[in-house]
Amino acid sequence: MHTVVVGTSGTTAEDVIAVARGNARVELSAEALAALARAREIVEALAAKPEPVYGVSTGFGALASRHISPELRAQLQRNIVRSHAAGMGPRVEREVVRALMFLRLKTVASGHTGVRPSVAQTMADVLNAGITPVVHEYGSLGCSGDLAPLSHCALALMGEGDAEGPDGTVRPAGELLAEAGITPVELREKEGLALLNGTDGMLGMLVMALADLGKLYTSADITAALTLEALLGTEKVLQPELHAIRPHPGQGASAANMAAVLKDSGLTGHFQEESAPRVQDAYSVRCAPQVAGAGRDTMAHAALVASRELAAAVDNPVVLPDGRVESNGNFHGAPVAYVLDFLAIAAADLGSIAERRTDRLLDKNRSHGLPPFLADDAGVDSGLMIAQYTQAALVSEMKRLAVPASADSIPSSAMQEDHVSMGWSAARKLRTAIDNLTRIVAIEMYAATRAIELRHGLTPAPASRAAIAAARAAGVEGPGPDRFLAPDLAAADAFVRSGALVDAVEAVTGPLA
Repeated sequence: MHTVVVGTSGTTAEDVIAVARGNARVELSAEALAALARAREIVEALAAKPEPVYGVSTGFGALASRHISPELRAQLQRNIVRSHAAGMGPRVEREVVRALMFLRLKTVASGHTGVRPSVAQTMADVLNAGITPVVHEYGSLGCSGDLAPLSHCALALMGEGDAEGPDGTVRPAGELLAEAGITPVELREKEGLALLNGTDGMLGMLVMALADLGKLYTSADITAALTLEALLGTEKVLQPELHAIRPHPGQGASAANMAAVLKDSGLTGHFQEESAPRVQDAYSVRCAPQVAGAGRDTMAHAALVASRELAAAVDNPVVLPDGRVESNGNFHGAPVAYVLDFLAIAAADLGSIAERRTDRLLDKNRSHGLPPFLADDAGVDSGLMIAQYTQAALVSEMKRLAVPASADSIPSSAMQEDHVSMGWSAARKLRTAIDNLTRIVAIEMYAATRAIELRHGLTPAPASRAAIAAARAAGVEGPGPDRFLAPDLAAADAFVRSGALVDAVEAVTGPLA
């Protein structure tokens, strides 16, 4: 099994994916264990002093003015976890919780939190045992970080609350720890607070969203090329010299992808052979690289933000190398929340332009010779009429999901936490948006491949033929009389979601961007 070693200088997106989705084993480096021990010595020295230190010998948030006596501090740390584990609603997905736990361990291992090495080791042990705390949909305002979700994870470390075992069954966390031979932690000064105070949930979802969108944008370039081909459009708008004079990297990459798919097509460039010659393709076809490319550039910016956050140690207070323990605002989720919202906006626009291309394929007045709704016997058959309805409903939902969560703020903690990021909410809706975008792209793929097959006597590009053959082999049916359509659309969704569309095309074109 692949092993991810956690040091003091952060982690990578690849490691997050490996732990969250690939169940990679986690180990703490010797450097991290030494840094943990040094920082703990500092915290214990401060705990022994009579002067109050936030998070060490005081209450939290709006209750920070109370000095806590030594005999109550262990209870204080337990209580903050128990009281903050106040989530409600559906369970969050296993991969999200694993990413959340791993990223919290990343910050703990930095040596800036003051957590004992034994607590960090328990965090790694729980991940390695395949124990996943039950975390709920609602409870995080994105400031101070993802408090409620992280609290549910910390609660499981204490042997309390519920968790999912490696067999997928939800049981009391204490039972699962005992079966794995893991001793529950008994929290000391600052440790409860350090386990709760970070942007780990929203960051984990950002990292996974970027991985999913990277594949999905390539799929969308392919389906845009298939639609261009099915509409007998021109590939001349994809020439690299046209995109070089507006040098947005994403635009150039999308145009190059589409051109690679359309290489040696016998369907493109038929403008002058029709009774009503076209001068230009419609915007949804001609501007496909510009829209998808802008989304790619948005992803590049989001990836930069993620890389900075992956290198960060997010906690409050933090232990500095010179021995100071200082309060700060680094837990605020604004940097992550903004790009999560930005990605949802870009995804909504990509879904919108894909739906407009699909609608064009189905409209006999704009499809340049294709049958109405790509039906076998229009009038008797409805063809893909309602598939486009489904796609339109998904696009409408995408537009609602594009409303920024980060533009909102609601005060909490008796106005101590009077401005929050809502980054967790931004991440949750982005996950839904990505699911919907996958379905939208799948419907375009379903319509475009059928339309190409209805262009009798014309030979599609080799890459297009490979995509169609792979789709049909995967159970995505081709033209014919009306049939129960939902299974076809489900097969198309699975085909795109699995990456099989990209794999089939890249077998002909070589790697796409």
